[in-house]
Amino acid sequence: MRTLIALPLVALALGCSSSSSPAGPADGSTSGFPEAGALGDFDPTPFGGSRPVKLYVPSKYAPSAPTPLLILLHGYTASGAAQELLFDFKPLAEANTVLYMYPDGTVDKLGHRFWNATDACCDFFGVPVDDVSYLTSLITEIETRYNVDPKRIYFAGHSNGGVMSYRMACDQSGKVAAIASLAGAMWDEPSRCKPSEPVSVLEMHGTADDVVLWDGGNTDTDSIWDGGTVDGGGPYPSVTTTVGDWVTLDSCSMTANTSAPDPGIVAGMQTSVTDYASGCRNHSDVELWTIHGGGHIPSISQSFGTQVFKFLLDHPKP
Repeated sequence: MRTLIALPLVALALGCSSSSSPAGPADGSTSGFPEAGALGDFDPTPFGGSRPVKLYVPSKYAPSAPTPLLILLHGYTASGAAQELLFDFKPLAEANTVLYMYPDGTVDKLGHRFWNATDACCDFFGVPVDDVSYLTSLITEIETRYNVDPKRIYFAGHSNGGVMSYRMACDQSGKVAAIASLAGAMWDEPSRCKPSEPVSVLEMHGTADDVVLWDGGNTDTDSIWDGGTVDGGGPYPSVTTTVGDWVTLDSCSMTANTSAPDPGIVAGMQTSVTDYASGCRNHSDVELWTIHGGGHIPSISQSFGTQVFKFLLDHPKP
């Protein structure tokens, strides 16, 4: 038995900032898909059954047009609403006409929400919940009610949410076009990731992250995880190993392009881009954005979301 400290992103007591008005009635077309509201809105009918979550439908959504879908995954101890408060993706979903949701993980016995992503993070009490099935079922359910573009389904996440995004890329590569992870990590044992087709990957990570360490670590032994009672945990790889694993999985060239400009995702800190796009199968891409001196929750700039959306939307399935 060990102890754990909750990750620094505090689970804020926030309600979903949705409106009570509907996304719109069916338009009578043969598609059967509903129209969005005039200003964009949340569909009032939740998805997810016993773990309900609402879908944001942008104002320019048209039932006749296949539309991208983005699912944002929160960090350990946080919530979907708290993660959206930090990342502020909803205006970008509206501007880019992207269907968007931010579900909640399961609450553990310490009262912290988590995603059961890998043995390192973050089902520390052996619940065990099948979050791959839950998130996959959300996609399927959304597809029955909205015209989702199957070539443009994306995941993004922070910390535990980043780890879960990698898990979805590993287990559901046939559905997931690209992921974006801030302070995430892959399986420590790469043989546990067996994608059937390429997935584009963006890892953003601070060199001074003291929770998900740049050089890798172990949630069962690292001192940063001391604080409450924990039964489990395990090792996770370094940032460069996580990225290197996906360079291999996507069959990219190990020769990287480092000439891209700073994307400006963190105020007052340099971010360098290492891009392994050369040779990747099916026009996929693997990128590492190194936030020099950045911690676990860096002070992201207004361009953070814009750059994340650009990476994702630039990498659909062929």
